[in-house]
Amino acid sequence: QVQLVESGGGLVQAGGSLRLSCAASGRFNSINVMGWYRQAPGKQRELVAAIFSGDITRVADSVKGRFTVSRDNAKNAVYLQMSSLKPEDTAVYYCNVIVRVATGNLGSWGQGTQVTVSS
Repeated sequence: QVQLVESGGGLVQAGGSLRLSCAASGRFNSINVMGWYRQAPGKQRELVAAIFSGDITRVADSVKGRFTVSRDNAKNAVYLQMSSLKPEDTAVYYCNVIVRVATGNLGSWGQGTQVTVSS
């Protein structure tokens, strides 16, 4: 079982910045992937950014150059630094991790944190 605790969402004006944090805890051997997804009202959940072992990152085109994903392996944490925020970035942001356990890989979702960007 993996528990994820997210923080850092809120209300910000367009052009502003926010930093999301997510910390993983529980029983697992290692973390393969840590990432962030978002879901706006009436839309499907979409990948925002992910970071793999070896610090390889994948970032959605819609946020490239504005958002940066990073991780702290010692804290089992992943961060999303969001800059130059736009109203269309408004969504619930979810942390997602895939960990290695004895029986294979296990995925887990955070509870979600609301990000609202006002125009």
